[in-house]
Amino acid sequence: MSQKINGVKGMNDLLPGEIEVWQFVESTARTLFGRFGYGEVRTPMVEDTALFVRSVGEETDIVGKEMYTFEDKGGRSLSLRPEGTAPAARAYIEHSVNNQEPVSRWFYMGPMFRYERMKTGRYRQFSQIGAEAYGAKEPAQDAELMDVVVQFLEALGLTDVTLNINSLGDDNCRPAYHAKLVEYLNAHREELCADCQQRLERNPLRVLDCKNEKCQAVAAAGPNVLEFLCEPCRTHFTDLQRKLGVLGIKYVVNHRLVRGLDYYTRTVFEFIASHPALGTASTVGGGGRYDKMMKGLGGPDVPAVGYAMGLDRLVLLLKEGGKTFVQRPDLFIAVADEGSQDEALALASRLRREGLKVDFDTRGGSLKSQMKRADKSGARFTLVLGEQERQSRQAKLKPMAGGEPVPVSLDSVAATVRAQPEAPAVAPAS
Repeated sequence: MSQKINGVKGMNDLLPGEIEVWQFVESTARTLFGRFGYGEVRTPMVEDTALFVRSVGEETDIVGKEMYTFEDKGGRSLSLRPEGTAPAARAYIEHSVNNQEPVSRWFYMGPMFRYERMKTGRYRQFSQIGAEAYGAKEPAQDAELMDVVVQFLEALGLTDVTLNINSLGDDNCRPAYHAKLVEYLNAHREELCADCQQRLERNPLRVLDCKNEKCQAVAAAGPNVLEFLCEPCRTHFTDLQRKLGVLGIKYVVNHRLVRGLDYYTRTVFEFIASHPALGTASTVGGGGRYDKMMKGLGGPDVPAVGYAMGLDRLVLLLKEGGKTFVQRPDLFIAVADEGSQDEALALASRLRREGLKVDFDTRGGSLKSQMKRADKSGARFTLVLGEQERQSRQAKLKPMAGGEPVPVSLDSVAATVRAQPEAPAVAPAS
């Protein structure tokens, strides 16, 4: 017997019965982004490794520990994309989009890859939904992007999510904060985990992003970045908070929020869910402003702001809510005799063309076994087709939730089904 081959650990299959939740989230996202004028962009899942080294940061855990990097047959170093902002920025630059329009708003969704320790809602192949806005440096653009996320979460029915915001300053004011932070962390070096002791040498801001409890305690008592902001950065952050108030968006100012990537300047934000299903992985998404990235990647000096949300975590929250996403069939067609098989197949095809969701078991079998399958399918109605129905062109729709059968002409099944009041869904038989 051949040995069974399993899927790669941390890279999950999505099967019917579960994929419907994902489709609901994706369709909701497309609707919301469209209302705000964001167009979809799709980038390759493989990029030049240098793109992530230069944008995300060589000293980040993503680049240093987590990327799936390989050499192709041409000797080039390539990486599976670990996040979506850098590929979108590369596409924006490569296609000279800034010469075509002053402000561009894009969104994307799709799989990302990181080799990291797995936990609830975090996998090695995971999916993100994100959005980027290029060309506007004003706080209003930051606020609009957060408004997109708030309305998206509301449309999904997720209300127990808190917006955290912060400002990291810019090249004018961050050096003073950086120096003070290094001085403070050096004084507490022995209290930090081994990784953070290394981060202290390479990128001290990453210490603030550590999930180790002792490191978090050290960070909590450290210098406050907001106290070091220069006047333009302070004005930007103050105006952002005012605009969030205008939009009625509640938020928490969190001076320890830095995000896990190197490209952010000024605004950073996260949406944090309070739900036991996520355990410690409570951040469902976040982002910030990255005004220097485009120029750093060899492109134009264009300001930008973006965010990404973990689709896996959103799906987990929705599934915990108990809502049903699987669309049940409108009709199950059963055959009473072998001679009705061809006409039942043709009827099912015609009704599908007319817009009904029709289930039909091509294996046939006894009428009793077919009715069991109809019950299991969760269909609203069942229609039994036999010689009598074929000759008279008349049949009956049996409501699977109970009630009197509905007479129907075989020529008007679709119209008759649509005219019936929607009964409460009945869970399919197990």
